[in-house]
Amino acid sequence: MKVFIALLQKEFLQIRRNSFLPRLIIAFPILVMLLMPLIMTMDVRNVNIAIVDLDHSSTSHRIASHINASEYLSLAQSTAEYPLALDALKHGDIDIIVQIPNNFERDMTISTPERISITANAVNATKGSMGLQYTVQTIAKALAELQCEKSPINVQELLTVENRYNPTLNYRYYMIPALMIILFILICGFLPALSIVGEKESGTIEQINVTPISKLTFTLSKLVPYWIIGLFVVTVAMIVARLVYGLSPVGSVATIYFGAILFIFTISGFSITIANFSDTMQQTMFVMFFFVMIFMLLSGLLTPIDSMPQWAQRFTLLLPPRYLVEILRSVYLKGTTFIELWPNFVALGIFAIFFNTLAALTYKKQA
Repeated sequence: MKVFIALLQKEFLQIRRNSFLPRLIIAFPILVMLLMPLIMTMDVRNVNIAIVDLDHSSTSHRIASHINASEYLSLAQSTAEYPLALDALKHGDIDIIVQIPNNFERDMTISTPERISITANAVNATKGSMGLQYTVQTIAKALAELQCEKSPINVQELLTVENRYNPTLNYRYYMIPALMIILFILICGFLPALSIVGEKESGTIEQINVTPISKLTFTLSKLVPYWIIGLFVVTVAMIVARLVYGLSPVGSVATIYFGAILFIFTISGFSITIANFSDTMQQTMFVMFFFVMIFMLLSGLLTPIDSMPQWAQRFTLLLPPRYLVEILRSVYLKGTTFIELWPNFVALGIFAIFFNTLAALTYKKQA
């Protein structure tokens, strides 16, 4: 125990003497939680619309006013010539063309009118498809209002819409738990690995190798400081999410901490294992970045797992972040209890035991 405490003191002393690392540990979580929720959003806004109005009626003016008043759409151009609007679409000045045919208002009352034509720039598939949906919904709302003015029954009043767990449809609430996991991966994953490889490059690890210190004691001395740092990171992230974005967990905070602890154990053990097989920092960084990209793209952090191919959904079962993202989002937004999430905790516990045991076994101690 005395040897273990001495090694811990050495690790904390190295961290404190590093002029950059303490600032990184404090500033990085705060900056990520402050800035990234504002940037990482799937909400499509500022969709530029060009209206080709061949009708020049009160109906076409109503449609144009609804588009201009939309939170997501922006009326950038109004013209009577479709080629001008198409040229602007080709140059990227506008995203969608809405063409209202001639005599549209008159034909609505006496016969089946010619359909409104909508042309979207689909180079950016997400913006094109979402902007198209917003445009169709906005036009449909304008036409429904006109219909309601002629009918005593408002069709929209017959519907009740309820958004459970995220009533405001705020995409930041969906992303903030994922950002917490990314912080764990970057801080509790990279830093322990770089610490091990740094000692290899400087030659100080050879002095440890000739001592009677066991593999387990040495590995734990490298992991424990970053476990403590990980708890600091999750606390800072939760405070920033509450103070800046008003997001606080509906469920138990203890459940969040327990899931975070298991994941911190897992990712730190995983990083030490990679460091044990690496000789240089450059090699470690490349290998870690390879796995980080897999974690981010296939663990449901940025895209829903249900939208992936079937083989990819099965593959995600092998990725630890998949289970923590389910825990954090469920506890934060739905208030899910520990008992309901027990399969995720069991999976993280198995990963934690496996990677930390592997980290201790793969440390090559040569006396």
